[in-house]
Amino acid sequence: MAEIERPQIYLITPPAFELEEFAPRLCAVLDAHPVACLRLALATRDEDTVARAADGLREIAHARDVPLVIEAHLGLVERLGLDGVHLTDGARNVRKVRTALGADAIVGAFCGASRHDGMSAGEAGADYVAFGPVGETGLGDGTQAPHDLFEWWSEMIELPVVAEGALDQERVASLSPVVDFFGLGEEIWRTDDACATLARLIAAMG
Repeated sequence: MAEIERPQIYLITPPAFELEEFAPRLCAVLDAHPVACLRLALATRDEDTVARAADGLREIAHARDVPLVIEAHLGLVERLGLDGVHLTDGARNVRKVRTALGADAIVGAFCGASRHDGMSAGEAGADYVAFGPVGETGLGDGTQAPHDLFEWWSEMIELPVVAEGALDQERVASLSPVVDFFGLGEEIWRTDDACATLARLIAAMG
């Protein structure tokens, strides 16, 4: 990626939402800002709930030429005409999922702060790896993906890298030269005006 290129926005849904309330907010953001990809990342494991949400978001995303990937629910990708899957367990299942979905599907892998997992995911056929969180979230064991991980990755590895988790304007400005995508979700959805918040984060890229 040329240094003068801005990172792209990889939009992540809230962990829980009512489709009727969330859909207009999502439409407003997609209409206001260029988004490279949308990830459905519901916390629930209830497949019917996830499938209903995926159905609704697919129509919104595809009408705007934005691919929709789903977190973890591999079985819904082909059934619902989604564009791919985001795996949350590093490199473990990338090869199997790539075989199941074929070459055209998007397969991404969240690898925490592990350079080794990221490289393994790439070798197994991932289209991108995501590292994070980059700031404090109060979740998990407190591990954060440091700046030098992204710096090393951008210098040594061609596979696109996503920074996600606890992003703010300062971190966006700092990481912009060394990432391909910013995974933004709760950072904008928990605010009253998601479009304006996203605009501020995009402006921070410089």
